[in-house]
Amino acid sequence: MTTRQTISAALFALSMAIASTITYAIITHVLAPFVDKSDDLFGGMWAVVATVFVFRDTRVHSFSAGVARLVATTLSMVLCLLYLLSFPFSGLGMAAVIGLGTFVIMLLGRPDDIITTGITTAVVLVIARISPENAWHQPLLRFADILVGIAVGVSCRWIAAYVIFPAVGARAR
Repeated sequence: MTTRQTISAALFALSMAIASTITYAIITHVLAPFVDKSDDLFGGMWAVVATVFVFRDTRVHSFSAGVARLVATTLSMVLCLLYLLSFPFSGLGMAAVIGLGTFVIMLLGRPDDIITTGITTAVVLVIARISPENAWHQPLLRFADILVGIAVGVSCRWIAAYVIFPAVGARAR
């Protein structure tokens, strides 16, 4: 690896770390007054996961990942909300929602989004199981977390492309 590649890799890693810090701070400070501590921590974690997911090697890849994450998340959250408004959590119910999400994503012609839809569904429903008193709140809270994570991740990646990477002559725009 050349010196320029090493510097570029270090700056990319630093940019991702900064984006993750911003995301976590936004969610844990914005949600803190409105939710209990466990929802606040889940929210921070889940938002950071979304940031990392969309923080890619180029601006175009980052934007595409953001769109994919948004499509998969929106479908997952709608299905989870409908499920939790109708039934309490069960392993079989979770499997059914994952199967339905997979089917719909395939019908939409987005097979690459199956994994994200399934993982998002599993996480949201298990978190709802952990906090069953208002389980139906979880899809709404986690959707807000992911929206913030996507927005911060894509925005920070674009800012880094214009501010940091031109300074080192990197091609990761």
